[in-house]
Amino acid sequence: MTSQQRIVIKIGTSTLTAGSKKLNPAQMVDLARQCASLHAQKYQVVLVSSGAMAAGREELGYPTLPKGVPAKQMLAAVGQPRLMAMYEQYFGIYKVHVAQVLLTRADLADRHGYLNARATLEALLDQGIIPIVNENDTIATEEIRIGDNDNLSAQVANLIEADLLILLTDQDGLYTCDPRSNKNAKLIAEVGPEPFSKELWQSAGGSDSGLGIGGMMTKLQAADLARHGGTEVIIARGSVENILMRLTNGETSGTKLLPVVNKLEGRKRRILSGSHTKNEIVIDAGAVQALSRGGSLLPAGVTHINGNFERGDAVKLVTSDKKSVAVGLTNYGTADLQKLCGKQSAEIETILGFTFGDEAIHRDHMVLL
Repeated sequence: MTSQQRIVIKIGTSTLTAGSKKLNPAQMVDLARQCASLHAQKYQVVLVSSGAMAAGREELGYPTLPKGVPAKQMLAAVGQPRLMAMYEQYFGIYKVHVAQVLLTRADLADRHGYLNARATLEALLDQGIIPIVNENDTIATEEIRIGDNDNLSAQVANLIEADLLILLTDQDGLYTCDPRSNKNAKLIAEVGPEPFSKELWQSAGGSDSGLGIGGMMTKLQAADLARHGGTEVIIARGSVENILMRLTNGETSGTKLLPVVNKLEGRKRRILSGSHTKNEIVIDAGAVQALSRGGSLLPAGVTHINGNFERGDAVKLVTSDKKSVAVGLTNYGTADLQKLCGKQSAEIETILGFTFGDEAIHRDHMVLL
């Protein structure tokens, strides 16, 4: 994976509107400025942005609509292009390119959808483009909805193995109880890597603005999901001056939730969960040496395939005398990799008509045994 720090920033509707019913251009320009500054400092930034339905309501003059999913999808369909046009304009002030990425739970649950989403985000980040992610509300049914952008942001953080997830909200962070109804509520500055206590779950309250669908409970759920993948999480008020700059500079603000495992350990756990697979890639002595030096597995080092697997599956790497060497997530399925056995990486596209990379298995997606 890249050595650059990766940050996923989730921006709620209340932050985009500054607590009003309308998207607030000044607030959005300032967030774009801060993201552009992080971008200039070589951070890789992904935005998960709410606000499409709020933009749709504003565009249509706040119509009275029936309750239910179709009306919400209609508002999102109207508002999403308007929201993206604003982002494109405001980031353009700072000469930063942005891209729209729309996802559903089905995209991330399906192996091919997951890999394609990851590959797309990786490609955008590699080109210095800031992806702006939202749920694909216009087509998502109740069965495939993620439901809120807090949990979507956590899934994106796990997808790209982010270092930090920042959840911007209309509160200063997580409190011991609801600060709007209890004056004795205290801000929780830090939560350790241990499992969340019952009291912590009970402390989560709702959203004050009424515009978003995710309250503090969904933020806590999202934080727990992200930290199990090795991502640090911070919940903070989005309207604080230069909040993104302060947090990335190490200033204490909001609530910090520490990861349960580090990123490397999280990645190893995901890969080793497939260590009992019967699928094998048999590799030659040169490939074994390359792997021991920290290299990737190239098609040239593959002698033959045992089993039937698809792209993204965990596969065991073995020598010709059946000694297990490593477990890794393969870039190519059985049918494609059989055509590539012993071939040079430069030949992949000619042989297959496409390429998912020069490696049969990249070193970042491999654990030596």
